Order: sequence, then C-alpha cells, then structure tokens
Amino acid sequence: MLTTLESYYLSKPEPYQSCLLALRDIILHAHPGICHERKFQIPFFTYKGKKLGYLWLNGKKLMLGFCVDKSLQSIVSGAKPKDQYESIRINPDEDIPVDLISQKLHYHLHLIDQAL
Repeated sequence: MLTTLESYYLSKPEPYQSCLLALRDIILHAHPGICHERKFQIPFFTYKGKKLGYLWLNGKKLMLGFCVDKSLQSIVSGAKPKDQYESIRINPDEDIPVDLISQKLHYHLHLIDQAL
C-alpha cells in the first residue's frame, strides 16, 4: 500500500514526477533533521517543528517554496504575524538549480537554528 506522500509523487506525469522526486531528495539530504509530510494536500517540509518549505505542482507550473514561520518573526505592535513565503519556479525540462536550492535551504535552516 502506498502512503499518501508516495501516491502524490507517483500520480504526477513525467517529467514532473521525476523532477518532484529529485527535489524531494535534494531537500531531505540537506539536513537529517528535515521532516517530510503531506500538508495542504502537497509535500511539505519542516525542521525542528517549524515550516521550512513545500513542493507544489499547479497545472504545468512546478514550484519549490520556502517559508519563514510566523513564530520566528519579530513581533510588531498592532500587526498580526503571518508566515512569509518565497518560491522558485522549476522547469522540469531543464537542469535543477541545485546550488540555488541548497543556498536557500541552508539560509532557512540557519534562521530556524538561530531562533531556537
């Protein structure tokens, strides 16, 4: 029986499936503390209980998103904190920008480590 995470990846057509699986491996190999789950119906990654990023395929648009958890942000009087997201569009027909992804992952991991 496939898990919901496995079924998510395997339900996608090529070349998206291979690209999503490669991105998953890149993210999970960046640090042993990264956890992988399905949240909001998409693959989501956390680190030390804080949101780290996600993979999202919307039509033919493949996105790798990074998140700064609202609990890590400084409190501004009168403002309600929200998670901050940034995303990178990935073209599955081109080389994956591994250096950029690695740089972003390590930046976000460092943010979480510094805040805790």
